[in-house]
Amino acid sequence: MNRSLLTRGLIIAAVVGVFAYAAVPPEEKIKLGLDLQGGIHLVLRVETDDAVRAETDKDISRLLQELEDMGVPDASADRNTDSSFVLTGVPADKDDALDEDVIKTYLPGWDWSRDGDRLVFDMQLLNKNEIRDLAVRQAEETIRNRIDAFGVAEPIVHREGLGGNRIVVQLPGVDDPERVKRIIKNTAFLEFRLVRQGMGAADSREQLVSALGGTVPSDVEIMAEEIRDELKQVVGYRYWPLEKRQVITGRDLKTARPSQGQFNEPNVAFILTREGGRKFSDVTGDNIGRNLAIVLDGKVMSAPTIEDRIGDQGIIRGNYSFEEVNDLVTVLRSGALPAGLTYLEERSVGPTLGKDSIDQGLKAGLIGGGLVVLTMLVVYMLSGINAILALSLNVVLVFGALSLFSATLTLPGIAGIVLTIGMAVDANVLVFERIREEDKAGRTPKSSIESGFAKALSSILDANITTLIAAMFLFLFGTGPIRGFAVTLSVGIMASVFTAVFCSRWMFDLLYGRRQRVDSISIG
Repeated sequence: MNRSLLTRGLIIAAVVGVFAYAAVPPEEKIKLGLDLQGGIHLVLRVETDDAVRAETDKDISRLLQELEDMGVPDASADRNTDSSFVLTGVPADKDDALDEDVIKTYLPGWDWSRDGDRLVFDMQLLNKNEIRDLAVRQAEETIRNRIDAFGVAEPIVHREGLGGNRIVVQLPGVDDPERVKRIIKNTAFLEFRLVRQGMGAADSREQLVSALGGTVPSDVEIMAEEIRDELKQVVGYRYWPLEKRQVITGRDLKTARPSQGQFNEPNVAFILTREGGRKFSDVTGDNIGRNLAIVLDGKVMSAPTIEDRIGDQGIIRGNYSFEEVNDLVTVLRSGALPAGLTYLEERSVGPTLGKDSIDQGLKAGLIGGGLVVLTMLVVYMLSGINAILALSLNVVLVFGALSLFSATLTLPGIAGIVLTIGMAVDANVLVFERIREEDKAGRTPKSSIESGFAKALSSILDANITTLIAAMFLFLFGTGPIRGFAVTLSVGIMASVFTAVFCSRWMFDLLYGRRQRVDSISIG
């Protein structure tokens, strides 16, 4: 055996050995997708208007703070729409200083104009679009963090389309979809706010409004706290007048963990960042004796009295169960969602249905493969065995690649493998037909084999490269099942080129290349 033949044989053996080792046993090495393993499929829409509205409120708060520092303490602002607001109480002679010192520095994404004694602010379209896009990307990352913390095996979380506001979530093997949905959707926006000076809770909203003089001041917001019985059932509400300005938020949170109170009741302990701890310490030190409300998703969890300066650590109490505490810790650690979520689609797949899909897919693959084998033997006789061996190697390489690259096998992925079988044989057909043509033209068998592979190579590469490009676009812009199809198709294409061109040629050379005289080729 010449050195070239031996070297190519060792390369083939090494490649096939590595991929075969990676694929065996397939039931342990190959990850199954949602449609094969069972689980839940969700499509969520990010309510990007919420993010725009929140950004507007944040900019209003920053603007009022800066105006107070400029010596304009009586300024007030009211939001008109999600992306516009009206500012009053600013003298006209302050406009230039306001524009230079505040707006250009802290509100660069806003256009403004004076209308009498009012300043009208409108968010720029580019700024608005950036906020919407960032909200979707942040929501995608936050959902992924929450799912990872929950412990779902091999979740799929990705944005649907370019610039879209939808997120696809696939959770294989989930047996408690309601809990997962609750963790995903829970906004978990944590705020600490001071209760209005000299006031406490009331039994009704109307009672609070009356105590405030009949109208709610622009810097006050009324929020409710649930009252629960021993069975944790809501039996009523109490209402708190809270200052709109936030002392700290969940963005100042460094970490959170489950803890237990004096009577072993489940609570959430938290630690703040250095900057958050400094702010918290200053505010609590200056407001001893006042109530400080802990607000989660717009609901008051508790409003304890500040008895002493509080540093960078604290406790969130809310009459929780142990499971609720663990879920809340998971959500707080993963960060707050930048906007609300709406469920557009929910689809559950049972494990029995997934097993049926695997069985049907295997049956289709075996039938298709059997027909291909029969066809190659009938049409190309002994040369068909060459194609069958190359096809077998192709299947091994595909499953090995899925395991090595941690790809997920889906039902459309099985369809991609079946399609790959056909495409792999197609490459052999191109080579065999070229060899036939050269043989009929009177060339020697060895020359026909060499010329057949050389002339078919460009056609094989053209066909497979264009298909590979199409598969790449399917992967980039498709959803979960389509991506599964694209993955197996791409892997199959690369394996097909290797087996049909490199391995098949080596087998021909092994059979015919060492002979001194070859009278004919068994190729039909």
